[in-house]
Amino acid sequence: MTVLVDNNTLVDRYFQGEPGISFFIREGERRILFDTGYSGLFLANARKMDIDLRRLDWVVLSHGHLDHTWGLDPLIRLFTEAAIEGQSIERPTLLGHPAVLGSRRIGVLPNIGSALSEEMLSPHFRLRLSREPVWLTERLVFLGEIPRTLEFEAVSPMGEVMTREGPKPDLLADDSALAYRSRDGLVLITGCAHAGICNTIEHARRVCGEERVADVIGGFHLLAPPLERLEETVRRLEALDLHSLHPCHCTDLSSKVALTRRLPVEEVGVGLRLEYL
Repeated sequence: MTVLVDNNTLVDRYFQGEPGISFFIREGERRILFDTGYSGLFLANARKMDIDLRRLDWVVLSHGHLDHTWGLDPLIRLFTEAAIEGQSIERPTLLGHPAVLGSRRIGVLPNIGSALSEEMLSPHFRLRLSREPVWLTERLVFLGEIPRTLEFEAVSPMGEVMTREGPKPDLLADDSALAYRSRDGLVLITGCAHAGICNTIEHARRVCGEERVADVIGGFHLLAPPLERLEETVRRLEALDLHSLHPCHCTDLSSKVALTRRLPVEEVGVGLRLEYL
């Protein structure tokens, strides 16, 4: 797995970052793009890393926010311009929750959701929208809708989501993640973990039938969290006996410090490459 976009970059690695996430994953012969960040920056970083995004099997969206989906437009431009030049391209499957492409607003911002509708995306992707888990390979699964069972991770609405019945409080029902069954236990790959990082882990364990968790990488949505929530998160993660932990994106400094005091936290930034057996 390679980090194409994160808020941070690694020292002495001359890539660029932005507030968002995009990961490139290879599992066997399958090539997966997880989120597209806010802009076309993931494409520029991928080119410098010699990663060809014209040939993808899956594009997976963790949820519909702009910092995870607005790179879809530059990706379509890449496909279109490659076709014009007679280059070989694949038509990947775009995978996410059924609500992932909905319009959503917050405060004075008229849309912080996907800028492209299903109708606009369908010529370029095979759309697969599912509330249920979807196995991309024998070892890698999209978790679908994540049950919110832990009270300390209760989610407050983030603005409104537009529905056929009109605007409703947005509880980010589309938030999801990937889980990989490695030799050492599960590896969780998250976008923002709006459903709660511990809820996400518990759901992954149920879906995969595996109690062991080796690593979690991605956003934990710990942005000035209540002290009680942060302490309970650290306690539950500590009980997993993780091999490593890679919090990034929407995990603030004080939360990272709290995690680092008791957990095997490792640095994340654009250019990071991780391998799991």
